[in-house]
Amino acid sequence: MLIPHDTRIALDTVVDLVNTAPESEPPGDDPGGRHAGGPEDGLPDIAALYAFAERHLISGVGTLGEKDLGAVRDVRARFAEVFAAPDARVAADLVNRLVAAAGTTPQLTDHDGYDWHVHYFAPDASIADHLAADCGMALAFIIVAGEQERLRRCEAPDCGHAFVDLSRNRSRRYCSSRTCGNRLHVAAYRARRKEAAG
Repeated sequence: MLIPHDTRIALDTVVDLVNTAPESEPPGDDPGGRHAGGPEDGLPDIAALYAFAERHLISGVGTLGEKDLGAVRDVRARFAEVFAAPDARVAADLVNRLVAAAGTTPQLTDHDGYDWHVHYFAPDASIADHLAADCGMALAFIIVAGEQERLRRCEAPDCGHAFVDLSRNRSRRYCSSRTCGNRLHVAAYRARRKEAAG
């Protein structure tokens, strides 16, 4: 599946955003440290929202306040619904509502050393509308391509993180093969060894 660079960046952003929600965090510790600490909100305060914006190079953020934090959390919850949608029609309806509420205004831009790409948010958009528009359109790209089933949740029993399965045959089961996938394979191997020794 050929995905434009800016769409891929927006997909990475929406996955990271959804995974900041407390319900996406598993209980207990994980040996890789990725999921350690239990179900805490990954956007607990405005400082975390600034850090999220910086990590994802979100331009034009300006001054953020509690209202922005609440709006981003609301957008995050609606994106989580898209990942949980049972079919493309439901996912499309959710994305349509998100994008419409953001006041989408597509425009070509080549800022900060990036080649031409499309921004779907208005120039003075809030960070929540920015995320809803750009990330919503990235999810729309997946739905239009007939690939809604690539929007998944990790199958590890103690995880549940969102991810976009970009494998050729849509076979990815875990948010990370190095953490969740490896952890489950090691547990299965140990169980087989214990059974064989028993």
